[in-house]
Amino acid sequence: MAIPADPDPLYSDIAAAAGSLGAVLRAVAVEEGLSVPFTVSEHDPVRRASVAGPVPHRTPLDITAWAVERRWSIRGCESFQDLALVDGDTQDLVQVVRAAQAWHDGAGLADIQRAAPIAHLTGRHDVPDHDPVELTESEWQHLLTEASESDWPSHLALIEASYAEPALRALYPYTSHWTLRFARTTRPRLAGDVAVCLAAAYREDRYTVSAQYMGEVLAETATAVEAVAAARRHLPPDLGPVMSGAL
Repeated sequence: MAIPADPDPLYSDIAAAAGSLGAVLRAVAVEEGLSVPFTVSEHDPVRRASVAGPVPHRTPLDITAWAVERRWSIRGCESFQDLALVDGDTQDLVQVVRAAQAWHDGAGLADIQRAAPIAHLTGRHDVPDHDPVELTESEWQHLLTEASESDWPSHLALIEASYAEPALRALYPYTSHWTLRFARTTRPRLAGDVAVCLAAAYREDRYTVSAQYMGEVLAETATAVEAVAAARRHLPPDLGPVMSGAL
């Protein structure tokens, strides 16, 4: 483990006193009566650490120091798509340690948030067997959560209206270039993208339904419900169940 010769001044005390963020977190855990086996990052020991857990479909929880202010982020993902189940940030290392302990213990997502309120639930849920239908529902719940937390009412209306339409809800949703799109496979390899995407307009509450990104405009509507109805009419007739995007 190589400690930088000229550490970030925001965390110079960590470099001087403990040598790594992992060591500091272990010390905080001991003070809290906890025991968390933090792993020290070989590439950035002062600003990064992680902790593994017993749940096989979760990645280790990553802890990362910010570059612009003294603050730490947490991020815990599911292993199949590498998408966040839990994230959050804080200036309080006690909160980081409590979240890490819960992750290490294999606690449920809601229990992790109860143990450490800084743990933000992304809306995704555990899918132990990587079932594509469950991964699709998990991603819809993430988009609904994300949209509800944004200051973009027209986007929220689009996500809610699309989820209410069974034909679209059965497809794997994702956002890209300010559009909502639908695929026939899950991540990590999105494929078989259906030839419809819905874009919430940058101005006013208008929507565009296109055959593909920057493609032929099929409809322009004033409401999300009308946009979803237009998208439904243009779906390919041979859509089957969503498939796994396994590499």
